[in-house]
Amino acid sequence: MKKNTRFGVIAIALVGLAGLGYFAYTANRAPMAGTPAPGSAPVSIPTAVEVARVAASDFADDVAAVGTLKSNESVVLRPETAGRVAAIGFKDGAVVAKGAVLVVFDAAIQDAEVQQARANLALAKSSYERNVELVGKKFLSQQALDSSAATLKVQEAAVRLAEAKAAKMRIKAPFTGMVGLRNVSVGDYLKDGQDLINIEDVATLRVDFKLPENYLGRIGKGQVVEVQSDALPGERFKAVLDAIDPLVDENGRSISARARLDNAKGKLRPGMFVRVRLLFGERKGVLMVPEQAIVPGGQPAVFKVVDDKASLVKVKLGVRRAAQVEIVEGLAAGDVVVTAGQLKLRDGAAVRPVGDGAPKSGQGTAAGK
Repeated sequence: MKKNTRFGVIAIALVGLAGLGYFAYTANRAPMAGTPAPGSAPVSIPTAVEVARVAASDFADDVAAVGTLKSNESVVLRPETAGRVAAIGFKDGAVVAKGAVLVVFDAAIQDAEVQQARANLALAKSSYERNVELVGKKFLSQQALDSSAATLKVQEAAVRLAEAKAAKMRIKAPFTGMVGLRNVSVGDYLKDGQDLINIEDVATLRVDFKLPENYLGRIGKGQVVEVQSDALPGERFKAVLDAIDPLVDENGRSISARARLDNAKGKLRPGMFVRVRLLFGERKGVLMVPEQAIVPGGQPAVFKVVDDKASLVKVKLGVRRAAQVEIVEGLAAGDVVVTAGQLKLRDGAAVRPVGDGAPKSGQGTAAGK
């Protein structure tokens, strides 16, 4: 009896498996929702994409860069000879005139050498003059006169040498400028070449910055440069392009340029970080699209929506600004381009524009509608 029951269970299981297999077969044979029946035309489901219209706008043609301010003239004064500081003739941060004595060293020895050289010069001069009289009276040979003349020239040179050594003990300002903070005091003994004080000409500043090499043909001396500093928000300073380095940096492929800025009010300081804007002029009717509309890959291209279909169009790009990119060739004002969802598209695919850039009811997506 048990044996018959076991056979019955197996038979029921086999019948159930057969029924499930038939159901699966018939289900796969039936057409799926949205799938065209055999022999009918294929049905294309539009892909939802975000779009934007190509806009024509006017903007100033310029290029931005970052730069550093430098003094028009800058030097660190150092003594040429060792000595002890006898006097300091300036206050920290003060403006000094060209030729002003800033530091005086003890020059007792040098002054004594000057007096000795002058005394020797006076003796040589009187000896020469006396020998001239003796030669005129035929009491002295011409050779002795020539010797005294040479001695006179040697003593004149000795005086100039002694005076030059004495002058080295007085450090003067090489130009009008602002002195820095001193680190020496009266009585300090300084070695030759030791730093004394820095002096900066800040009435005029140099603005050093770099530009990409593709701007080489567009920049020239005399162009207006606008300078801004984060330390003075809202203020703009005018500078003039003064020089362009003839050598292009082979590492960054950039051009070094320098502008000069009038800093008579003293608001800016050397070493400050600044933002530089070089003005080329104003351009009108420039076609701009969002940067995200550019299809990533090789040659720049965008998907233009024409009659609710995506058309891949190759374009030529220009400048970039504020998340917008200039379209030089390939599009016209009013064209609708895809800004999101390009990775799901192919040329000729049906699309359904959504978002703020989608055409309103009754408007087409082809250019001219």
